[in-house]
Amino acid sequence: MPLHIATPLLKSLALSAAGRCSAWLKLEALQPPGSFKIRGIGAACEEYGRRGARRLVSSSGGNAGLAVAYAGRRLGLPVTVVVPQTTSRKAQDLLRLERAEIVVHGDSWHEANLLALSILEESDAFLHPFDDPLLWHGHATMIDEVAGSGLRPDAIVLSVGGGGLLCGVLEGLHRNGLGDLPVIAVETAGAASFNRSMCAGRLVELDRITSIATSLGAKRICDRAFQWSREHAIHSLVVSDRAALDACERFLGDHRLLVEPACGASLALAYAASPVLESFAKVLFIVCGGATTTIDQIRDWLAQQG
Repeated sequence: MPLHIATPLLKSLALSAAGRCSAWLKLEALQPPGSFKIRGIGAACEEYGRRGARRLVSSSGGNAGLAVAYAGRRLGLPVTVVVPQTTSRKAQDLLRLERAEIVVHGDSWHEANLLALSILEESDAFLHPFDDPLLWHGHATMIDEVAGSGLRPDAIVLSVGGGGLLCGVLEGLHRNGLGDLPVIAVETAGAASFNRSMCAGRLVELDRITSIATSLGAKRICDRAFQWSREHAIHSLVVSDRAALDACERFLGDHRLLVEPACGASLALAYAASPVLESFAKVLFIVCGGATTTIDQIRDWLAQQG
């Protein structure tokens, strides 16, 4: 049995009314560790275990690290997660609950990642948060489930960070004969490395991340995500932090499910009735999830936004 679950696919009357389209939700927030990450990371951890890995190492204090910790516990493999000092207490508590060893190092993911790579031993497996074909292949299973349900949307909306989810969804579309469906890729201002790259026609690395949607905070998207932008119809949009936070709060009221701002960015298109949705009658939103955010934190951020 895989480490992920088949998640619900349902129509949202609230988002349909707000976005003036038939809005469908793929509820990846209901995965056991709280996000879609377990699909690809779980598959990768299983594969590395088959190859003889004795320890799993991650450099993410967010959803990827939680997925590695969950997978390691399920597989009986020890897990070490190196996190930057900015990692929230809630995230660290969740990692400890999954029995992971936590090492706190550096002011950013980049510094934590360098340390994680430096401590790797020969029998260890390193789990990159988003840049690994094993991950993309696993993430694609969510589209296998959508295709198996018989639902054929006119477009798919998802959030983009480093590009792992985007690569997985696109792989899933093409392997299910749905390569003609456009994808709407959403980022928040201050974390929009994919949008900057598409506008420039080349890979662009941001100087720094200024968005509160830290799960989207990859300064540079993976190469494969940028290659997909030349092979598939992808619309790149950027929303404000405020719009993402508003969407999180409204989605909690509408569906009794709390997601993080990185996920709220894609939901914001429906709640703001984005003109990009006008061309599509039936739209699938990937509710990617997020386990480290609380409603109090979201409301604090909203207050800071004025």
